[in-house]
Amino acid sequence: MKKIGLTTTVPVEVIFAAGYKPVDLNNLFITSKDYMKYIDIAERDGFPKSLCAWIKGIYGACVENDIKEIVGVIEGDCSNTKALLEVLELSGIKVYPFLFPHSHKKEDVKKEIIKFMDMFEVDLEKTEKVRERLNKIRVLAKEIDKLTYVEYKTTGFENHLYQVSLSDFYGDIDKCEIDLKKAVSEIKKRKPINKKIRLGYIGVPPMTGDIYDFVEKFDAHFVYNEVQREFAFPRAYEAKNIFEQYYDYTYPYDIGFRIKELKRQIKERKLDGIIHYTQAFCYRAVEDIVIKKELDIPILNIEGDKLNKLDARTKLRLEAFLDMLMDLKGGITCEY
Repeated sequence: MKKIGLTTTVPVEVIFAAGYKPVDLNNLFITSKDYMKYIDIAERDGFPKSLCAWIKGIYGACVENDIKEIVGVIEGDCSNTKALLEVLELSGIKVYPFLFPHSHKKEDVKKEIIKFMDMFEVDLEKTEKVRERLNKIRVLAKEIDKLTYVEYKTTGFENHLYQVSLSDFYGDIDKCEIDLKKAVSEIKKRKPINKKIRLGYIGVPPMTGDIYDFVEKFDAHFVYNEVQREFAFPRAYEAKNIFEQYYDYTYPYDIGFRIKELKRQIKERKLDGIIHYTQAFCYRAVEDIVIKKELDIPILNIEGDKLNKLDARTKLRLEAFLDMLMDLKGGITCEY
């Protein structure tokens, strides 16, 4: 199977139907033991220091891992992706553009997905057959999520990891299914994680993966990962077809649509507070203004840049926020 890079979640059903092995370049970048080398490659090739580390990491991962084709989302995700694709195309990499229409109309979403299928020369029947297969794995991710906030047996990091991996299914559907089945089986045998504070994580997946272990030191537990959960399409089985599924995907559309789902999850998961992670130099940081106005819950905004570990200042801010939440709860352990 030919490898094809992804800049973010796209209709991966089409990619698999076309016989490709999708590789989420974000995952390839951030899971590398030497992730900084990808940023260094980008800056050496002229990318400015005042640019999102994710964009530079994606570029470096693409170049260093000999990716010859890439799908880039030019609307509905990072505002810098279009420029990134132009540079990659100049380097001889074949680019397939995709967009989540700003209008967020069903007919417009359908139109873009049909265009995407035409690019890869696959029809709807073949795509739907793949979707049916992938949805069986998405059910496993949904079960892991429920084991996080209903039974409190999954750690926040595991919840993050298994859901975010469904952006590309490891490029190997069978292996992904086996791994998630094993995870479900192992997690079910555990005792509940008895933490007092139930946290939600919203915003792009973090550069600083140690945030999950850090909050647990202060009697807190992430029971919701917003964007990671959307990557796993928890409502996919409710969609009649691929068009409805990607219409219902909250992340790439307007903030109002996203907030409706956030409100549902805050209520269902009985969250005590939210950590809103934003990336340095990213336009999405401005959305924090709307989020804090619309959501009636304590929210702490933290910002990441190049480091893959929390810095001392952020740790202090997190600790103070968690202390405040503990005071609001009166130090009483919640009933599981």
